[in-house]
Amino acid sequence: MTMSKLQTAAEACRPIRDGATLLVGGFGQPGTPHTLLGQVLAQGTGELTLVKNDANEPGLGISRLIEAGRVCRLIASHVGLNPLAVAMSHAGRLQIEVYPQGILAEKIRAGGVGLGGILTDIGLHLENPAASRLVEVGGIQYKIEPALRGDIALIHAERADTMGNLVFTGTASNFNPAMAMAADLVIVEAAEIVAAGALDPDQVHLPGAFVDRVVLIESTGSDYGVLKHHALQA
Repeated sequence: MTMSKLQTAAEACRPIRDGATLLVGGFGQPGTPHTLLGQVLAQGTGELTLVKNDANEPGLGISRLIEAGRVCRLIASHVGLNPLAVAMSHAGRLQIEVYPQGILAEKIRAGGVGLGGILTDIGLHLENPAASRLVEVGGIQYKIEPALRGDIALIHAERADTMGNLVFTGTASNFNPAMAMAADLVIVEAAEIVAAGALDPDQVHLPGAFVDRVVLIESTGSDYGVLKHHALQA
């Protein structure tokens, strides 16, 4: 007998507390979990650290949390499409850490597979890392980039079954799977949820073993409409 992981958005997001570190999937708008982010905003959670590929655009995605003052720290690879986030950073209201996209993805992947960090020479000569973070391998000097993990991952999937097996669409596949592996609790929103066993195993992009809670997207509001449009075009 299988146990369903299906919950409402309010039930699924209840464990998110002030001060949590959230890994938020998405590659721009595609793959961004707009429904779950809306629930985090509605329940008033604050002092959050968000890890996301980008800062979304004003009024969308994580920008809604940033604009509401709920985010104290953002770790991303691109914030240029969100002038509000940039302005808040300049005003000292938001701490932003920016990494090259590949480095950010690898830090998350490392966290998901149990590594302490990665070795890279990217940016080595543009900064002055502490000696304790340098290592030489094969005569080449690298710096150690610590792995990234989160308390909770918020993930968007196109399809899911009630056991949490997931199918992604387009560029939603870029960060969502890695983030689902790098968090202690994984909450997924899906546009369609089917019975356990209904998905072709060869089409599953992420096994349900990595997923704790599944939420059906019921809203067809502006955020999800934008996401759906961009995902289909990606």
